[in-house]
Amino acid sequence: MRRMLAAILVALALGSCAQADDRTHLYLQRFFGECGAEYGATTDVSKAEGECGIMTAMINAFMKENPDVRVDVNVVAWPGYPQLTAQVAARDPPDLVTMHSGVISDYALKGLLEPVDEYLQRGGISPADFTDATRAGVTIGGRAYGLPWDTHGGLFHVNTALFRKAGLMRGGKPVLPTSADELIAQARQFQQRTGKPYLIQSNVGDTAFAARNQYTYMMALGSPLFPTPRSIALATPKGEYVANFFRRINAERLGTLNMDTPAAIAAFMSGEGGIYPTGTWMIGSFETEEKTPGRPLYKSYAVFPYPRLWGEHVEFVSGHAWVVPTRERSDKQREAIARFFKFMAAHNFDWARTGHIPAFKSVLADPRFTALPHRRDIAPLATLGRPLPSYVQRQNAIEGMVGEDMAAAFTGQKPVPQALRDAERRVNELLGQLE
Repeated sequence: MRRMLAAILVALALGSCAQADDRTHLYLQRFFGECGAEYGATTDVSKAEGECGIMTAMINAFMKENPDVRVDVNVVAWPGYPQLTAQVAARDPPDLVTMHSGVISDYALKGLLEPVDEYLQRGGISPADFTDATRAGVTIGGRAYGLPWDTHGGLFHVNTALFRKAGLMRGGKPVLPTSADELIAQARQFQQRTGKPYLIQSNVGDTAFAARNQYTYMMALGSPLFPTPRSIALATPKGEYVANFFRRINAERLGTLNMDTPAAIAAFMSGEGGIYPTGTWMIGSFETEEKTPGRPLYKSYAVFPYPRLWGEHVEFVSGHAWVVPTRERSDKQREAIARFFKFMAAHNFDWARTGHIPAFKSVLADPRFTALPHRRDIAPLATLGRPLPSYVQRQNAIEGMVGEDMAAAFTGQKPVPQALRDAERRVNELLGQLE
């Protein structure tokens, strides 16, 4: 408790204490880790690697190009919202904050975030420049509440060496299923020919994995997950159809059952299964394995969005954005925020090197992006991606509740109908408590 209070006091001090120079100061709060020892002086963004390195280099480069602006950075432990909430309560929030698009509604609908239309306009940025997925993620009531930074969601990370052994390669690419029945048939064939599970799954302690599966394939069936801002609809025939499918995969032992995320990552890197459904954020690590001689994934890695199994080809996604908490600011600070937005938009390609999908249509078509490994294969996620409706609050907490019960249903710990009812009840109780 003392450590948390100390961290909050330091953060508040950074934002409120008088500055010793005449530059315009912006207090920026972000996650993505701390790597000042390696990248604290780096201003060449092209030489930075990883989320933390690229983010740190970009902020340094912005200050180099804008010597009249000083960005005071506070790096918070992921995801950083308890600190932000404390700062908002103290009426001294930062000027810029990294935020998941699914969290924006929690703050914006309470008037705690500024619409950023003014900053976008000053920076020469139009919401029409955003991809469909990122624009939906930051728009509430027709207004933009953040500069979208990326789209992230689930991908099928594939071990092509094992797929070749299973007879599931065509023209140098893995053959992915185009229906639920085809997935089951391919999984059986894969297991028979390789002796390994078709799917590596993080069923333990990874609520996002189970929620992502349920959301994605209910969306594909056209099922409205949130028919109103205060209710979720899971215990439906379509909800049961999806959950029963994933229960069948586990009942037939076509995927791993008892792995948490670290175990699943290690298993995939060790060549212990065919597909690991996990996020865009793992591409960099798996690419490193792909380039390392002697490793199971050496020259044996491919990655694609979740396949269409039925209905419409869509996928549940989220994203990161830069948001501007509501507070008094000088004209110079507002101009500096607009310049920051313009700079970050211009460097969206650099961020896309992390594995996340770009937020801007122009970057998706940029030859530099399409030349990166696997990016042509994952780029459709920008079109397929669907965030939850922007009016839904407490999306992170809801994902945890849904994921807990869906994981219990998928692994047979709860009957599917009961798990769906339990998740629906818990979420609706939470939504019913909102002011």
